Amino acid sequence: MDNQKKKGGVVALILVVLVVLAAVLILPKIYKKYLKANSKVSGKAYLYIPTNATYQQVLDSLDKNELLIDQSSFLSLAKDRQLSTKFKPGKYPFVKGMNNRQIVNMLIAGNQEPVDVSFRNIRLKENFAALASKKLEFDSSSFIHLLDSADFVAKYGFTKDNVYTMFIPNSYQMYWNISAKDFFERMNKEYRTFWTDERKNKAKEIGLSPQEVTILASIVDAEALMDKEMPTIAGLYLNRLNKGIKLEADPTVIFANNDFSIRRVLNRHLRKDSPYNTYMYKGLPPGPIMMPSIAAIDAVLNHENHNYIYMCAKEDFSGYHNFSDNIKDHQANAKRFQKALNERNIKK
Repeated sequence: MDNQKKKGGVVALILVVLVVLAAVLILPKIYKKYLKANSKVSGKAYLYIPTNATYQQVLDSLDKNELLIDQSSFLSLAKDRQLSTKFKPGKYPFVKGMNNRQIVNMLIAGNQEPVDVSFRNIRLKENFAALASKKLEFDSSSFIHLLDSADFVAKYGFTKDNVYTMFIPNSYQMYWNISAKDFFERMNKEYRTFWTDERKNKAKEIGLSPQEVTILASIVDAEALMDKEMPTIAGLYLNRLNKGIKLEADPTVIFANNDFSIRRVLNRHLRKDSPYNTYMYKGLPPGPIMMPSIAAIDAVLNHENHNYIYMCAKEDFSGYHNFSDNIKDHQANAKRFQKALNERNIKK
């Protein structure tokens, strides 16, 4: 009986020793694999996984950007979790203290960090495409291809000329790997949200479509250095439209000539044959000459009612304008401004 007790005690002791040894040998490996911090960054860094990236590209990016302290423990857990077939594209934040379990779960779940995309007062759609492609994954050419597709933009109620009116300047959050088409649709959703019934009714009251309001707003924005003048300038151009008078807006001539260094519009500039040259053609141009601000759009919708049909920059170069309702006063204003240009030797 005593021998059996002794044997039982020995077996129990051996089991305890084995358990202790297992704990000593295995638990650190488990801790290292699952719970030990494995993010090498001291603050915050990002892993970008492009659409259609291979698993090897993901691993190469982790290595190239030095995001992991110990790659072997990460690879072990990644293999167990089948990360090679489950990772998702996107922009992923790495912060100090992250462990393998958190990193692998993030890449499998697609828990990426959204990107802030802000834009305003961008002159050309090509400039806009370039800006968007710097913030997001898609390249600018794929986005321009959509904007230049008459069939595509027609589905949303636009033409190739006026589709740029769809983009409402603001700050938006979206995922880095959004496609060019999904980005366009997101912007169309924002456009429809912006054009409330109140705004659409105001546009209808002045006899313009939302696209036409934005086209006019682009001219107003280009003319007005001071936001407070926008409603006055908008009212002036609406007066000219309603009277069938050419808008004769210098910014449209500059746009038509595709020379944005022009400071003084000359007769040779006015001879440029373009639908955007409002000295040559009546009515609004076919599209905007820049991305107007929300303030400019609302200035058109809430324009000032007056009789002005002429405007000229003030000769003090303050950024403000002299307004008039007759040609005599306008010519006097223009003469003073031309004299000021000559005195400053501004020839072009």
